[in-house]
Amino acid sequence: MSLPALTIEQAQARMLALLAPMPAEAVPVERALGRYLAQPLVAARTQPPADLSAMDGYAVAGTGPWQRLGESRCGEPFGGPIAAGQCVRISTGAILPLGADRVLIQEDALVAGAQVSATVDPAAGKHIRRKGFEFAPGALLLPAGPWIGPAQLALVRSAGHATVPVHAAPTVAVFDSGDELTSDPTSCAVHQIPASNGAMLGAMASSLPCTVRQGAPLPDRLDAIVAALEDHADADLLVLTGGASVGVHDLARPALEAVGAELDFWKVAMKPGKPLMVARRGRQVVIGLPGNPVSAFVTGFLFMLPALRRLLGAAECLPQTVSIPLATDCAPGGPRRELLRGSLRPDGVMPSREQDSSALLSLARSDVLIDRPAHADEAKAGTPVPVYLLGNG
Repeated sequence: MSLPALTIEQAQARMLALLAPMPAEAVPVERALGRYLAQPLVAARTQPPADLSAMDGYAVAGTGPWQRLGESRCGEPFGGPIAAGQCVRISTGAILPLGADRVLIQEDALVAGAQVSATVDPAAGKHIRRKGFEFAPGALLLPAGPWIGPAQLALVRSAGHATVPVHAAPTVAVFDSGDELTSDPTSCAVHQIPASNGAMLGAMASSLPCTVRQGAPLPDRLDAIVAALEDHADADLLVLTGGASVGVHDLARPALEAVGAELDFWKVAMKPGKPLMVARRGRQVVIGLPGNPVSAFVTGFLFMLPALRRLLGAAECLPQTVSIPLATDCAPGGPRRELLRGSLRPDGVMPSREQDSSALLSLARSDVLIDRPAHADEAKAGTPVPVYLLGNG
């Protein structure tokens, strides 16, 4: 009995439910870039550690004029308190001396020898960064799960940590299959094409902190595909392109059955990418992607990358759309939900003319995938549409 195809959201939810984050490990902060927090980030220190000046100028006590006593610089604070009618020269980020209650900015200061007066009197508390206004020890700074980018990495260090708990990097094995594929793109007979899906998917996976294994293209032989599955049984995720459809030479499904993998679902109501399958073998999840390169890219974007983010412990695994107006009219859609290649223009997003699932050229020239519902009506230029940004430069 043929089961109905799942929606993209149903298929993504079922796939993610098969996966669990990798074990946590503590790594030096400098090696945590691109990883995901395995535990909440809690402050171990106070930031700022004292009252600081937010501007260059003079730390003053009371109203002016003021007698200048010295200077407070970053890393070299003034050595004592000041009283009403006194001030010290101060740099941005320097510690405010005891007794100072405001900062007179340099632009508003009139200096005559050791006497300082104001063209504009600062209000009490003006231009002061109070001790602990960002955080104090024990404060929850980030929950578990966010991506650690440059700003997050700086926050971890600022919070007083030399190491950070992240999820271990998973291993993903990527293969393409098909008798028509050749490893050498410079030498192709008329019946051959260069193998490109493995390189493409491996590059996509490498955008995340994981170990990528790539093998030579597999022939359309059950024993060869089974051998590859067995050789990489220790990979956390295995991705196979080609052989996921229903032709006599489509061997992904019988190969999975031969190694004892349990098929969770097969077929997703999307274009391109309908013949997609997900199976589990022990703790390993296997994703069978279509062989056409655009189909492999789209399903890799919507399924392989979210699977890797799940293994890495990401709080948000799925790509998000943004709404962008169409730069031109868009024709009515077909019976399946469509992911159309397109380009960003100053006036909106332009669908590519070529949408064939084998056409890599239009994919390489695209910035976005336009998400069109099944049986979509014609959409006029200016209509907002949901779009996945591909980040192509």
